[in-house]
Amino acid sequence: MQKKDSKNSMFEMCPVRSVIARFGNKWGFLVLLDINEHGTIRFNELHRVIPDISTRVLSSTLRTLEADDLIVRKVYPEIPPRVEYSLSPMGKELVPIVQELTEWASKNLPTIMEHRQQFEV
Repeated sequence: MQKKDSKNSMFEMCPVRSVIARFGNKWGFLVLLDINEHGTIRFNELHRVIPDISTRVLSSTLRTLEADDLIVRKVYPEIPPRVEYSLSPMGKELVPIVQELTEWASKNLPTIMEHRQQFEV
């Protein structure tokens, strides 16, 4: 049992694995980039921008990004309540890195796809 605890603590200590695992999923990058593009955006607007994400997954992704201080959630005391999302300072710092990775992926996708075909059985 002690060995398992040791593995968990090693995961938590590894900054790359710990951080990237939280926002580097299927939707995290896209949500960050869309919030960046709009500056401030409401949940339903964000859902319209990314129509193929379910509301449950979008909510979960936003909670994760907020928990990691990459986005800010602001609730206005109105009826009905209005909630807006924007990037935190740390999220703004991350965006150029994500954009650079996105550009690299776009540039290299044809070569990557060509090489993947060679490995398909």
